[in-house]
Amino acid sequence: MAWKCSLIRAERWTTWDRIREVFESPTDPTWDDERRDSGPLAKGGDGMRKVVVYELLSLDGVAEDCDSFITSWDDAMDAHLADVISTQDAVILGRRSHDEWARFWPGSDIEPFAFFINRVPKYIATSTQLAAAWDGAIAIDGDLVEFVSAMKQEPGGDIGVHASISVAQSLLAAGVVDELKVVVAPNVIGRGRRLLDGLPEIHFETMESATSPTGHLLVTYRIVPN
Repeated sequence: MAWKCSLIRAERWTTWDRIREVFESPTDPTWDDERRDSGPLAKGGDGMRKVVVYELLSLDGVAEDCDSFITSWDDAMDAHLADVISTQDAVILGRRSHDEWARFWPGSDIEPFAFFINRVPKYIATSTQLAAAWDGAIAIDGDLVEFVSAMKQEPGGDIGVHASISVAQSLLAAGVVDELKVVVAPNVIGRGRRLLDGLPEIHFETMESATSPTGHLLVTYRIVPN
Protein backbone atom coordinates (compact mmCIF):
# COMPACT_ATOMS: atom_id res chain seq x y z
CA MET A 1 0.00 0.00 0.00
CA ALA A 2 1.14 3.51 -0.78
CA TRP A 3 1.19 4.76 2.81
CA LYS A 4 3.79 2.23 3.91
CA CYS A 5 6.55 4.06 2.06
CA SER A 6 5.83 7.15 4.14
CA LEU A 7 6.75 5.47 7.44
CA ILE A 8 9.44 7.96 8.41
CA ARG A 9 11.25 9.10 11.54
CA ALA A 10 10.16 12.49 12.87
CA GLU A 11 13.11 13.23 15.14
CA ARG A 12 15.42 13.89 12.19
CA TRP A 13 13.15 16.31 10.26
CA THR A 14 14.66 19.80 10.38
CA THR A 15 11.47 21.51 9.13
CA TRP A 16 9.16 20.06 11.81
CA ASP A 17 8.85 23.40 13.62
CA ARG A 18 8.08 25.18 10.35
CA ILE A 19 5.33 22.69 9.52
CA ARG A 20 3.80 23.10 12.98
CA GLU A 21 3.95 26.91 12.69
CA VAL A 22 1.98 26.78 9.46
CA PHE A 23 -0.69 24.27 10.45
CA GLU A 24 -1.15 24.62 14.18
CA SER A 25 -2.72 27.46 16.18
CA PRO A 26 -4.21 27.52 19.70
CA THR A 27 -7.78 27.73 18.41
CA ASP A 28 -7.68 26.10 15.01
CA PRO A 29 -5.65 22.97 14.13
CA THR A 30 -5.81 23.79 10.41
CA TRP A 31 -4.42 26.60 8.32
CA ASP A 32 -6.22 29.96 8.17
CA ASP A 33 -6.39 32.74 5.59
CA GLU A 34 -4.02 35.17 7.33
CA ARG A 35 -1.38 32.49 7.97
CA ARG A 36 -1.71 31.17 4.43
CA ASP A 37 -1.46 34.58 2.75
CA SER A 38 1.39 36.10 4.79
CA GLY A 39 3.50 33.18 6.04
CA PRO A 40 5.92 30.78 4.39
CA LEU A 41 3.12 29.36 2.24
CA ALA A 42 2.18 32.70 0.69
CA LYS A 43 1.67 32.77 -3.05
CA GLY A 44 4.79 33.57 -5.03
CA GLY A 45 5.51 36.79 -6.84
CA ASP A 46 4.36 35.46 -10.21
CA GLY A 47 0.77 35.39 -8.90
CA MET A 48 0.35 31.63 -9.40
CA ARG A 49 0.42 28.72 -6.99
CA LYS A 50 2.52 25.73 -7.97
CA VAL A 51 1.29 22.18 -8.44
CA VAL A 52 4.00 19.85 -7.16
CA VAL A 53 3.86 16.10 -7.81
CA TYR A 54 5.87 13.94 -5.38
CA GLU A 55 6.37 10.29 -6.30
CA LEU A 56 8.48 7.31 -5.27
CA LEU A 57 9.77 5.43 -8.32
CA SER A 58 11.80 2.36 -9.16
CA LEU A 59 14.75 2.78 -11.50
CA ASP A 60 12.54 1.62 -14.40
CA GLY A 61 9.87 4.21 -13.56
CA VAL A 62 7.33 2.08 -11.69
CA ALA A 63 5.26 4.03 -9.14
CA GLU A 64 2.88 1.27 -8.04
CA ASP A 65 3.42 -0.76 -4.85
CA CYS A 66 6.47 1.17 -3.66
CA ASP A 67 7.18 -1.37 -0.92
CA SER A 68 8.52 -3.67 -3.62
CA PHE A 69 11.36 -1.28 -4.53
CA ILE A 70 11.79 1.15 -1.62
CA THR A 71 13.61 -1.19 0.75
CA SER A 72 15.44 1.38 2.89
CA TRP A 73 15.01 4.96 4.08
CA ASP A 74 17.58 7.50 5.29
CA ASP A 75 17.99 11.00 6.66
CA ALA A 76 18.36 12.63 3.26
CA MET A 77 15.07 11.10 2.11
CA ASP A 78 13.47 12.35 5.34
CA ALA A 79 14.71 15.87 4.69
CA HIS A 80 13.64 15.79 1.04
CA LEU A 81 10.04 14.92 1.87
CA ALA A 82 9.98 17.36 4.79
CA ASP A 83 11.04 20.13 2.43
CA VAL A 84 8.30 19.14 -0.04
CA ILE A 85 5.42 19.26 2.43
CA SER A 86 6.65 22.38 4.25
CA THR A 87 5.45 24.57 1.34
CA GLN A 88 2.12 22.81 0.72
CA ASP A 89 -1.26 23.89 2.07
CA ALA A 90 -3.47 21.67 -0.08
CA VAL A 91 -3.21 18.10 -1.36
CA ILE A 92 -4.86 16.33 -4.28
CA LEU A 93 -5.42 12.59 -3.89
CA GLY A 94 -7.01 9.88 -5.98
CA ARG A 95 -9.83 7.81 -4.54
CA ARG A 96 -7.73 4.70 -3.88
CA SER A 97 -4.99 6.65 -2.10
CA HIS A 98 -7.61 8.49 -0.05
CA ASP A 99 -9.31 5.28 1.07
CA GLU A 100 -6.01 3.64 2.08
CA TRP A 101 -4.64 6.72 3.80
CA ALA A 102 -7.92 7.51 5.60
CA ARG A 103 -7.66 4.13 7.34
CA PHE A 104 -4.04 4.67 8.38
CA TRP A 105 -2.99 8.28 8.95
CA PRO A 106 -5.66 9.51 11.43
CA GLY A 107 -4.34 7.11 14.05
CA SER A 108 -0.67 7.44 13.16
CA ASP A 109 2.02 9.13 15.25
CA ILE A 110 4.62 9.08 12.46
CA GLU A 111 5.61 12.72 12.42
CA PRO A 112 5.62 15.17 10.88
CA PHE A 113 3.78 13.61 7.94
CA ALA A 114 0.84 12.50 10.10
CA PHE A 115 0.48 16.02 11.51
CA PHE A 116 0.63 17.47 8.00
CA ILE A 117 -1.68 15.09 6.13
CA ASN A 118 -4.33 15.01 8.87
CA ARG A 119 -4.61 18.82 8.93
CA VAL A 120 -4.08 19.90 5.35
CA PRO A 121 -7.17 20.24 3.13
CA LYS A 122 -7.38 17.14 0.93
CA TYR A 123 -9.26 17.27 -2.37
CA ILE A 124 -10.21 13.85 -3.68
CA ALA A 125 -10.68 12.98 -7.35
CA THR A 126 -13.68 10.65 -7.24
CA SER A 127 -16.98 10.13 -8.98
CA THR A 128 -18.71 8.72 -5.90
CA GLN A 129 -19.32 9.83 -2.32
CA LEU A 130 -16.42 9.38 0.08
CA ALA A 131 -17.07 6.42 2.35
CA ALA A 132 -14.43 7.08 5.00
CA ALA A 133 -14.68 10.11 7.29
CA TRP A 134 -11.34 11.96 7.35
CA ASP A 135 -11.03 15.53 8.56
CA GLY A 136 -10.35 17.93 5.71
CA ALA A 137 -11.16 15.45 2.92
CA ILE A 138 -13.47 16.89 0.26
CA ALA A 139 -14.63 15.25 -2.96
CA ILE A 140 -13.84 17.30 -6.05
CA ASP A 141 -17.00 18.53 -7.71
CA GLY A 142 -16.51 18.43 -11.47
CA ASP A 143 -13.50 18.05 -13.72
CA LEU A 144 -10.14 17.45 -11.99
CA VAL A 145 -8.05 19.58 -14.35
CA GLU A 146 -10.48 22.50 -14.23
CA PHE A 147 -10.62 22.29 -10.44
CA VAL A 148 -6.83 22.32 -10.01
CA SER A 149 -6.39 25.05 -12.62
CA ALA A 150 -8.81 27.22 -10.64
CA MET A 151 -6.98 26.46 -7.39
CA LYS A 152 -3.74 27.74 -8.91
CA GLN A 153 -5.33 31.18 -9.28
CA GLU A 154 -6.21 31.39 -5.58
CA PRO A 155 -3.94 32.66 -2.77
CA GLY A 156 -1.93 30.01 -0.98
CA GLY A 157 1.06 27.74 -1.00
CA ASP A 158 1.94 24.79 -3.17
CA ILE A 159 -0.69 22.23 -4.16
CA GLY A 160 0.71 18.76 -3.58
CA VAL A 161 -0.04 15.51 -5.37
CA HIS A 162 1.07 12.45 -3.40
CA ALA A 163 0.88 8.82 -4.58
CA SER A 164 -2.28 8.84 -6.79
CA ILE A 165 -0.71 7.76 -10.09
CA SER A 166 -3.80 8.45 -12.23
CA VAL A 167 -4.21 11.94 -10.77
CA ALA A 168 -0.54 12.75 -11.38
CA GLN A 169 -0.75 11.47 -14.96
CA SER A 170 -3.91 13.44 -15.72
CA LEU A 171 -2.43 16.69 -14.39
CA LEU A 172 0.90 16.14 -16.14
CA ALA A 173 -0.87 15.43 -19.44
CA ALA A 174 -2.97 18.58 -19.06
CA GLY A 175 0.07 20.77 -18.46
CA VAL A 176 -0.97 22.10 -15.05
CA VAL A 177 1.94 20.57 -13.07
CA ASP A 178 4.81 22.93 -12.30
CA GLU A 179 7.30 20.64 -10.58
CA LEU A 180 7.91 16.91 -10.34
CA LYS A 181 9.85 15.74 -7.29
CA VAL A 182 10.88 12.10 -7.31
CA VAL A 183 12.74 9.62 -5.17
CA VAL A 184 14.24 7.01 -7.48
CA ALA A 185 15.21 3.71 -5.86
CA PRO A 186 18.28 1.81 -7.06
CA ASN A 187 16.09 -1.17 -7.96
CA VAL A 188 14.47 -2.38 -11.20
CA ILE A 189 11.12 -3.99 -10.46
CA GLY A 190 10.05 -4.94 -14.02
CA ARG A 191 6.31 -4.82 -13.39
CA GLY A 192 3.60 -2.40 -12.27
CA ARG A 193 2.25 0.96 -13.41
CA ARG A 194 4.84 3.44 -14.57
CA LEU A 195 4.30 7.09 -13.78
CA LEU A 196 5.18 8.45 -17.23
CA ASP A 197 3.55 5.78 -19.42
CA GLY A 198 1.03 7.11 -21.93
CA LEU A 199 1.88 10.78 -21.45
CA PRO A 200 2.40 13.28 -24.26
CA GLU A 201 5.79 14.86 -24.91
CA ILE A 202 6.87 16.81 -21.82
CA HIS A 203 10.10 18.74 -21.38
CA PHE A 204 11.73 18.77 -17.94
CA GLU A 205 14.48 20.95 -16.53
CA THR A 206 16.52 19.53 -13.64
CA MET A 207 16.44 21.99 -10.75
CA GLU A 208 18.04 19.91 -7.99
CA SER A 209 19.61 16.48 -7.85
CA ALA A 210 21.29 14.55 -5.05
CA THR A 211 22.03 10.99 -4.04
CA SER A 212 21.04 9.81 -0.60
CA PRO A 213 23.32 7.65 1.57
CA THR A 214 21.34 4.55 0.60
CA GLY A 215 21.70 5.28 -3.12
CA HIS A 216 18.31 6.85 -3.85
CA LEU A 217 18.19 9.71 -6.34
CA LEU A 218 16.38 12.80 -5.06
CA VAL A 219 15.47 14.92 -8.05
CA THR A 220 13.39 18.03 -8.61
CA TYR A 221 12.28 18.77 -12.17
CA ARG A 222 10.59 21.89 -13.43
CA ILE A 223 8.12 21.35 -16.26
CA VAL A 224 9.13 23.56 -19.19
CA PRO A 225 6.03 25.12 -20.78
CA ASN A 226 5.52 24.30 -24.45
